[in-house]
Amino acid sequence: MDTKILSGLEASKALFDGLLSRIDNLKSNGITPGLAAVLVGENPASEIYVRNKTKKFESLGLKTDLFRLDSDVKESELLNLINDLNHNNDFHGILVQLPLPKHIDSEKVLNAITPTKDVDGFHPENAGLLSIGKPRFVPCTPKGIMYILNHFNIDLNGKHVVVIGRSNIVGRPISILSSLKSLGNATVTLCHSGTKDLKYFSKQADILVAALGSPEFVDASYIKKGACLVDVGINRIEKNGKSRIVGDVNQESVTGVASSLTPVPKGVGPMTIAMLVENTVLSAELLLN
Repeated sequence: MDTKILSGLEASKALFDGLLSRIDNLKSNGITPGLAAVLVGENPASEIYVRNKTKKFESLGLKTDLFRLDSDVKESELLNLINDLNHNNDFHGILVQLPLPKHIDSEKVLNAITPTKDVDGFHPENAGLLSIGKPRFVPCTPKGIMYILNHFNIDLNGKHVVVIGRSNIVGRPISILSSLKSLGNATVTLCHSGTKDLKYFSKQADILVAALGSPEFVDASYIKKGACLVDVGINRIEKNGKSRIVGDVNQESVTGVASSLTPVPKGVGPMTIAMLVENTVLSAELLLN
């Protein structure tokens, strides 16, 4: 069996092409979608993520500003910045790059963002809207997964989706999205670290979403022939003195067994940035209603 590669680069390009007319419409109404990115400390991975995000905004002619704070910043100072950005009409989206230093309550900071500027989709109000099937802002990674599956004509209707991982960032929201009648209409099983006999469930999956953060954990023994694999993992491993990025799926093992898979890198990763842009545009469009 040939295993089809579901390229996030291809899918994200299609999304950006579709956004151009929406951006032009906003600009014709005097609105340039803007993102405020907040970076605390000097985490190398966070630096890369924020740089890639801001570069994409700039390439589309959108507004983006980076607000840097020292790693020892007081929580109250960060909250004051969030409050200022909430009231700044130049910004339609606010991104606080995680993780934050340990002395800062991440939940308190994320909850301080005005829900209509919460383009990461983490605020309880947006999580609640998603849970009742009326999403406003969907977390970027699960939203990107749904887009890439749709782009490559992978129909979830009536299928069995098995998700490994229950985080509020990926696992839980993708389980909701794929089960919603208006979107996926799939039967969903959500597995996690407490699941007994994981292979029993994973081998039933028509679509398996691996979001557990364990390098190359899912191999051919975990899947049935013809399954579609969505690999959310981004793991850096060292081998023979060399460093490389791998996913939660052992791509070499599943090739020829899976019908399709998202690669790592260049799979789900590009879609996450694409959906951050789309959510920011959507936030700006709320001003037209």
